[in-house]
Amino acid sequence: MTHVTERGSADVGPNADDSDARTATRQPWTASSGRGGRKRTVTYADAGVSIHAGERAVELLKSKVRKTSRPEVMGDIGGFAGLFRLDVQKYRNPILASSTDGVGTKLVIAQQMDIHDTVGIDLVAMVVDDLVACGAEPLFLLDYIACGEVLPDKVAEIGAGISDGCRYAGCALLGGETAEHPGVLRPDEYDVSATGVGVVEESEILGRDRVEVGDVVIAMRSSGLHSNGYSLVRHVLLGAGRMRLDTVVDDFGGQRTLGEELLTPTKIYAQDCLKLIEECEVRAFSHVTGGGIPGNLVRILPDNVDALVNRATWKPQPIFDLVQAKGRIEDSEMESTFNMGVGMFAIVSAQDADRALACLTGRGIEAWQAGDIIEGTGAVQMVGHHTRG
Repeated sequence: MTHVTERGSADVGPNADDSDARTATRQPWTASSGRGGRKRTVTYADAGVSIHAGERAVELLKSKVRKTSRPEVMGDIGGFAGLFRLDVQKYRNPILASSTDGVGTKLVIAQQMDIHDTVGIDLVAMVVDDLVACGAEPLFLLDYIACGEVLPDKVAEIGAGISDGCRYAGCALLGGETAEHPGVLRPDEYDVSATGVGVVEESEILGRDRVEVGDVVIAMRSSGLHSNGYSLVRHVLLGAGRMRLDTVVDDFGGQRTLGEELLTPTKIYAQDCLKLIEECEVRAFSHVTGGGIPGNLVRILPDNVDALVNRATWKPQPIFDLVQAKGRIEDSEMESTFNMGVGMFAIVSAQDADRALACLTGRGIEAWQAGDIIEGTGAVQMVGHHTRG
């Protein structure tokens, strides 16, 4: 892991106390000329950046990162580049797949609640579940954390979530970068992104060219909002709706607050999808992110078929009802923004539908047959109405 980290605090020596640090940080710099003028050396810390806290953050993260290692990982944490030995003997024609993503404005909720150990899971999910959609096994991930001020414990929390997500996905956290941007981000602000790399046998790449009339659409339940539509959520709930993050919402159950619901981590399906490929004739996967069900399912349809999806086969989680009611949002807008309770679709052959459902259920995934592939023009037909109440 190659976290090159910068932080805003004064370099005042290892024995300095907090008051020394504050005094050194606030000491003004003045230029003077001529003999007898007082000179002061300008440091990187004077510009709001220092290296030491980043090194501390890396130390706090090392044990978590090592838990994500795979046999192909070479070297230890701290090199200039992460090294990964690809087992080319395992494939006839290996194809590398890559994906880059972030978490979006869900980070605002994390920062407001001062809870930072879940958004890393969201980050990994957004990347690896795009990789597995083409049938690729996620191999490794590289992260990027930009902070207004690098606080080691906070960075360690974020990194711990990323590490946890990589373990769930079965990929290595191979490297990354933590950078401080004083004057660009506020001290309490940060943003995250990641790039993942996977591999798939060329002859086994999944996609629209495999989808046929008569195939079955299998839905996998989401854990909630996942990481999409949070600008709209914040607008209708926290803005116009004037709700508080510590408000307990009865419909969520178990004395769960609004903030806790909004920070529910995105479900990572990568390992479940890879297992499904082993067990069944999978044609394609559709990762439901921004654009909702219609906007993502259409990406895996050839021009001669439609996907017929019956809303009556499932009930969205209460958070979707709350957002729609508070914002008075039209059904079409909800459906084009949110996953509405489905995080991943699998298109499988009709004869393997029962096997697919059994496989997913055995792995703890709530799954059901949500529709069929019929003759058409490459469109998604949403029919029926969701169960309410």
